Amino acid sequence: MNSTNPFQRYKTLPVLLLILVNVILGLRTFRDYGLSIDEPLFYGYADAIGYAYNPANWFSGHFDLEANAYGPSPWDHRNRGPAYLLLTRGPVHMLQSMGVDQASAWHLINFLAFQVAVYFFYVLARRWMGQWAALFATVFFSSQPVLWEHAFINPKDPSFLLFFLLSLEFGLRMADHLANAPEDEKPLQTLKHILVPAILLGLTTSIRILGPLAGALVGLYFLLLKKPRRIWWFVPYGLIAILAMFISWPYLWENPIQNFIGTLTFMADNPTTLRVLFNGELYRADQLPMRYLPMMMLLTLTEFTWPLAALGGVIAILRARKRDLEWKSLLVTFLWLAIPMIYVLWKKPPMYDGFRHFMFIVPPLFILAGLGAEAFFRWIKPIWGRSLLVFLILLPALFADVRLHPYQYTYYNLYAGGTWGAAYRYETDYWLTCYRDSMNWINAYAETSPRVFVNRDGAIAEYYAVAGVKVIDLGRTRNTEPQSGDFVITSSRANPGIRRVRSEAGIFTVQRQGAIFCAVQRVP
Repeated sequence: MNSTNPFQRYKTLPVLLLILVNVILGLRTFRDYGLSIDEPLFYGYADAIGYAYNPANWFSGHFDLEANAYGPSPWDHRNRGPAYLLLTRGPVHMLQSMGVDQASAWHLINFLAFQVAVYFFYVLARRWMGQWAALFATVFFSSQPVLWEHAFINPKDPSFLLFFLLSLEFGLRMADHLANAPEDEKPLQTLKHILVPAILLGLTTSIRILGPLAGALVGLYFLLLKKPRRIWWFVPYGLIAILAMFISWPYLWENPIQNFIGTLTFMADNPTTLRVLFNGELYRADQLPMRYLPMMMLLTLTEFTWPLAALGGVIAILRARKRDLEWKSLLVTFLWLAIPMIYVLWKKPPMYDGFRHFMFIVPPLFILAGLGAEAFFRWIKPIWGRSLLVFLILLPALFADVRLHPYQYTYYNLYAGGTWGAAYRYETDYWLTCYRDSMNWINAYAETSPRVFVNRDGAIAEYYAVAGVKVIDLGRTRNTEPQSGDFVITSSRANPGIRRVRSEAGIFTVQRQGAIFCAVQRVP
């Protein structure tokens, strides 16, 4: 009788069960999340981009990408390749044809796409740790409150995380094969091992200009393998990546070199003067202190993340010195985190919305955390002791995921005093997803045909307005003031003064754990 543990026989079974649980939870909750600031125009881009890939338009005699392919905000989206949108717009349209509203359809597909990242995070973690430590690291990673909600409402940053992770994992596999390929392997056989990693790198670069960093890390890993005679294979790797980038990024079709360099310059500078609430003060996004990124990562990931990662870093160094760990690929993975962090500390580019623009550097942190947890698993022998440790480490994330729903990304850990302690000192619902619950409350008064005033991003509120409710965006409308019977929605973004609405009468608030995200008041 074969008594082999099925979890050992089927190495990916544990993570597949985790993803199944995540998908079930996602299916039950995806309609709960409100539309966010960056979504409407980006999804307009998704609806329009099909124009660029229709051959009939190419030969029509008036092919115009600027006017037809980039949606309602071409100046904002043409410099972002639509690779992710091209892959996901079909499933979204299918859900819409089944009666799911656009926002909810995108939220579900975004979340399902993120589960691919969860799977390949586990696969990558298995390079350096055992099955259970890798599973723990994957659960720890995927349950982070800030990642959980962004997986639904953010089609930009989690998708780049996904493609960067895929580019690195498949790139490492390619480098391993190049370094250990049979002597009699035919060039065409080798090319097959290069094709998928190269295409992934090209798609990653079209999604965000930082994509080539993944290729550079793969190249460094190959150099560490000390097989220089096969490095020339990185030439077709790069050429195929460039071709994939070009095909999946219509903005480059008109002037490839100039538009690529222009995008690189624009993204490096990230010119914006948005106001950001940080540690109780309002800063311009281009004047934030150097500590902004590390502080936001420290305060918005759960309490045990950084201590476990620090322990894992020490363990990795000790094990590498004893040759008990494959250190070459782990070094490259650590540089995945370190290089962007050093760049931010050195150049201090404009930043806002927490660390969402650098969400793609989070996986290495949790791989180190997994190595730290594995050390504890070796030291703690009883199964109940290990189980208790895992429960205690995961408890803050699981508790917040439930208590803050559907505003998990407003999470702050105990270092910041929790979400309540951080509110009005740091940004919480910076993407205004609270407009959904605010409008649902106002819709109860729809029989009076009220007007609703918002300070910004009225399109989000309008999306949830029922017939008879008129939304007025004060940021776009002049000489219009709220009158008796009108509603005013006030958000907490860059607005620490929202806390004062507690003492006023006639207020409906959207809040979690005592932190107000939106306040609705009816003019007397």
